[in-house]
Amino acid sequence: MSSKKEHKRAEKRYSLVQRVSFTLLAIILFVYGLIAIRNFLWPVAFGFLLSYLFFPVVNWMEKHSVPRILANLIAIIVGLGILFSLGLFAYSKITPVVGDLPQLAENGLRNLADSLSQISEHFGFDKIETRNLIKEQAGNILSSGGQYIQDIFNATTSTIVSFGLLPVYIFLFLYYRTKFAYFLMMIYGREHRQELITILREISKVFARYMGGVLAVVVILCILNSTGLMIVGIRYPIALGIISAVFNFIPYFGTLLGGAVPLLFALIGENNPTMAFHVVILFVIIQFIENNILTPNIVGGNVRVNPFFIITGLVAASLIWGIPGMLLIVPFLAISRIVMSHIDSMKPYAFLIGDKGTAKHSISIENIRKRLRKVSGK
Repeated sequence: MSSKKEHKRAEKRYSLVQRVSFTLLAIILFVYGLIAIRNFLWPVAFGFLLSYLFFPVVNWMEKHSVPRILANLIAIIVGLGILFSLGLFAYSKITPVVGDLPQLAENGLRNLADSLSQISEHFGFDKIETRNLIKEQAGNILSSGGQYIQDIFNATTSTIVSFGLLPVYIFLFLYYRTKFAYFLMMIYGREHRQELITILREISKVFARYMGGVLAVVVILCILNSTGLMIVGIRYPIALGIISAVFNFIPYFGTLLGGAVPLLFALIGENNPTMAFHVVILFVIIQFIENNILTPNIVGGNVRVNPFFIITGLVAASLIWGIPGMLLIVPFLAISRIVMSHIDSMKPYAFLIGDKGTAKHSISIENIRKRLRKVSGK
């Protein structure tokens, strides 16, 4: 009898090890596949997301008797025309900075060498030797920069080609959206039809608001950043303001990365610590406005994914797909949460990545009032 029990326990252990091994192998192969064909997948993923951005306009036109093909073409041409115009405006403002980049780099390295040499003097190092060493190493970096520029150019060319396919993907997703929906219904059966329709409608609603809201926030931040940098008195305020705002497509890290650009320019390019301090104050104010006014009211809580999974997802996505992965991961986490919240066996996972369960610990006006009432009651 005991031998049979031991045999059953061994079989269970073996079965558990087997399941874990197969699961890990599947995850490894899936991640490898994402990396191997990332240049094909991320434009398709962007096309999928942007199709949700155009869907409300297309759907409205179809309800007003506009044929689907014509509605798709009108929405895509007008929408991409607006985005192209904004990009062209941004490019015209950034171009002068690119033209002055060699001179700016030389001045910045000189200022950096002078500052570090003065700091090193306090630690017993020779000031002149330190300056010469920094200039020598900087010269080596600049002289070898041609290859880096070539690599960036090649990557940019590939990216432009991939973005050129976006209108095609957007059109196809919009045109065949009903066919895709029927395909999913055929897979999951008629008994799950209503639940599937609810999931698709919720995804459409969340994505349209999220994508449109993020674009609106970035445009507003372009204006706020540029105006603030003009007041500070830094050179190229519009270019630096646009560059800083574009980083806000990346959640949480965007404002930090964006603010670092004008800060480094003020410290190294302008060699003006006072101006750098003003830039820090400016972006602290803009960060407060963006976090407490713009994003809550324009984007809202549509994603409803907790910060832990957003941040870890951003890090993982950057390792797999780079910058495109960081731009795409948050919407796809939102899709995962929505789908899992409608499947009974997956609801614990939806709760895990969702934003519920920590409301009483969050810093909110209501929680602050409750704490003040408790303190005053004592």
